[in-house]
Amino acid sequence: MNSTAEIVITQALLEDIMDMEGTYAPGDHTSNACIPNDTEGKARLICKAEGVLAGVDLAKKICYEVDRGIQFEKLLDDGARIKNGDIAFILKGEVKSLLRAERVVLNFMQRMSGIATHTSKFVKAVEGTKTTIIDTRKTTPAFRYFEKWAVRIGGGQNHRYGLFDMIMLKDNHIDFCGGISKAIIAVKTYQELNKLNLPVEIETRNLADVEEIIKVGHVTRIMFDNFTPELMKQGVALVNGQYETEASGGITLQSVRSFAETGVDFISVGAITHSSTSLDLSLKAF
Repeated sequence: MNSTAEIVITQALLEDIMDMEGTYAPGDHTSNACIPNDTEGKARLICKAEGVLAGVDLAKKICYEVDRGIQFEKLLDDGARIKNGDIAFILKGEVKSLLRAERVVLNFMQRMSGIATHTSKFVKAVEGTKTTIIDTRKTTPAFRYFEKWAVRIGGGQNHRYGLFDMIMLKDNHIDFCGGISKAIIAVKTYQELNKLNLPVEIETRNLADVEEIIKVGHVTRIMFDNFTPELMKQGVALVNGQYETEASGGITLQSVRSFAETGVDFISVGAITHSSTSLDLSLKAF
C-alpha cells in the first residue's frame, strides 16, 4: 500500500474525532457515555446483497490502525462472490475500538465492493473475446488507489494511474499542439530529451485520424473515441495488430459485447468507478 493510501486511511479515521474547525477532540462521546472502558465484544461483517466482495484486507488494516488489539478472523477473501447473509469476517476486541472502526470500514468496503461488482458484470459481458476491461482516471478525488484496487478485484485491469505513468494524447492535446502528426513528433522529441520510455496512447475521432497515426508511428496504443462498433471494426482492421487498440466513450453494459466483438484489445469504462452503486454491508454485534 502506497503512502498516499496510508494518508487517506488516517484522514478517514480522523474525520470522526475532529470537530468542524479541525480541533482534535479525542474519543467517541456516544460510546464514552454508555460503554464502560475495557468492555470486550464481537462483531461480524454481514453481506446484505449479491455481488463481489472487496476491501477485506483493507478492513483488517483499518482495524489495526484503530487498535492493534483487535482480533480479525477472515472468513471470505477479496473477490469472493457473495449473497445476502454471508459473513465476511469476525472482529473481537474492545467494544469502543470496534465502534470507532465500524463506519470507516463500511465506507471503504461498500464503495469498493460496489465497484468490484460493477466491474465483474462488464468482464462477464465480454467473456470469450480477446478484450480486457480497464478503468479510467474518472475516480473520486484522493480515493483513486482504492477504486482501482477494487477494479482489479472485480476482474478488470487498470489503465494509467495518473498523468505521470503514460503519455496520453487526447483531443485537447492534439488540437492545442496543431494536429496529430505534430503532437506525436513533439512527444517523441520530449521522451528522447528526457530519456523517457513511457507508453504513448493517442485518441482518434474518425478513420482518417487512424490512418494518419499509422503513417507517423511512434505510439503504443490507438484509442477509438465514440466510434460505432461498425466503424471500430474498420479501425481495428486498419491497425492490423501494429499497435494496441482501445475503445472508449459511452460504452454501456448493454453495448459492451458488440464493441468487444470488433477485436479491440481494451475497452475503458469510466462508469465502473464514477457510477457504481455501493454494495449493502453491515457490521453487527453478536
